[in-house]
Amino acid sequence: MADALPYTDADPTVTELLATHPNLKMDGVCGLMMDGVSLTAIANAVGTPTWVISADTLRTRMARLKNAMQAAGLDVSLHYAVKANDHLAILSLLGKEGFGADIVSGGELARALKAGIAANKIVFSGVGKSDAELQEAIAHGVGQINVESAEELDIIAAIAQKLGRTATITLRINPDVDAKTHAKITTGLAANKFGIPYEEAASLYARASTLPGINAVGFATHIGSQILSVAPYRAAYARMAELVQSVRSQGLSVSVMDCGGGLGISYRTEVEGQPEALAGAMKAELGHLGLKLAIEPGRWPIGPAGVLLGQVILNKARGAEAPFYVLDTAMNDLLRPSMYDAWHGIVPLSAQDAATPAIPAHVVGPVCESGDTFARDRLLPPLQRGARVAILDTGAYGAVMSSTYNSRPMAAEVLIDNGTWHSIRPRQKRDALWHTETVPAHLTAGNT
Repeated sequence: MADALPYTDADPTVTELLATHPNLKMDGVCGLMMDGVSLTAIANAVGTPTWVISADTLRTRMARLKNAMQAAGLDVSLHYAVKANDHLAILSLLGKEGFGADIVSGGELARALKAGIAANKIVFSGVGKSDAELQEAIAHGVGQINVESAEELDIIAAIAQKLGRTATITLRINPDVDAKTHAKITTGLAANKFGIPYEEAASLYARASTLPGINAVGFATHIGSQILSVAPYRAAYARMAELVQSVRSQGLSVSVMDCGGGLGISYRTEVEGQPEALAGAMKAELGHLGLKLAIEPGRWPIGPAGVLLGQVILNKARGAEAPFYVLDTAMNDLLRPSMYDAWHGIVPLSAQDAATPAIPAHVVGPVCESGDTFARDRLLPPLQRGARVAILDTGAYGAVMSSTYNSRPMAAEVLIDNGTWHSIRPRQKRDALWHTETVPAHLTAGNT
């Protein structure tokens, strides 16, 4: 189910949302708890808006992915998709657990290395890698570069030769498979900007195998994000299996298949993507080929691990119409609802509020855009000024997409680990909004 599809069933209640989020519990006295820690206590200490991430949830979900692959008898390496949430604390945690990283920029490469993830465990994806980024990646010896085009292949070969290095590459293939997800997060259709056309793959791989400075080891594919069914995966992997067999029949070696990411989560009432089903699809279509497999999970492990705390600035009554609950949290903090019409659960922090009969309400932010809306006609308790809420499933593509639009400072970030919370980013100070800006002297002359 895509983020923007209209929903015809009733929204889940607070009780129903909590039942699908094992890291959250409503305590009658302390209110909403994450991993046994009071979210109200965190809000009291650091204010709102604040991102809160459960380290235990992230570890548990990554372990489930790993175990599903092992149970299927597959040789699979896991590379966390840094774009989902790139905080150094998150990357350090995953590095200590032995996972690699999937990056899409030089900045993400620098973050992964700083967090202690070894270069040979890093996969460099992305449709527009700059020469400088490629030079840095090759110099560091990243484990794999996923090549997006014939033009990029030639650029990588030239840079590797100049450095006197050999770049290990796979060709990212566009299998022209519809992932049945939101149009803005599908990546495997022929009309998308990503990957090499399937029809050109075999000939380009043959050429890659002859280029100096290039070690061509296999293929990669990625068909989209927030995928809830394994059917699109099976279709894509079946096409990739045919490609591997065709290339091998030409006497060329293929040892690696990067199967991408995109496994979806349950934001509302969807049945989330199942790692065991994904492993089954990989085994069914690719398991007989003796390949070293890889996946790039991002949203699935980190999305449900996070919440965004906000506070009601104003309950704006509108007579018989649904009121506006105006939060101190805005689209500059969480962009997904504005960008994708994404649905996120909203739960009061107060147990008393959560138990109050719900009414339809619109939940909005204070930014000067009509798109600064988190929910419309959402059944919620009457939330008065000062009431606090948690916006659920914001661990992925939340803080990492934030901005300072309307000169709003970046929100604070907190990590809960083993029942203790840690501040991992303080709230941005207002004067930091302009600390890198300079004003030409002639514009400041005479100012007081």
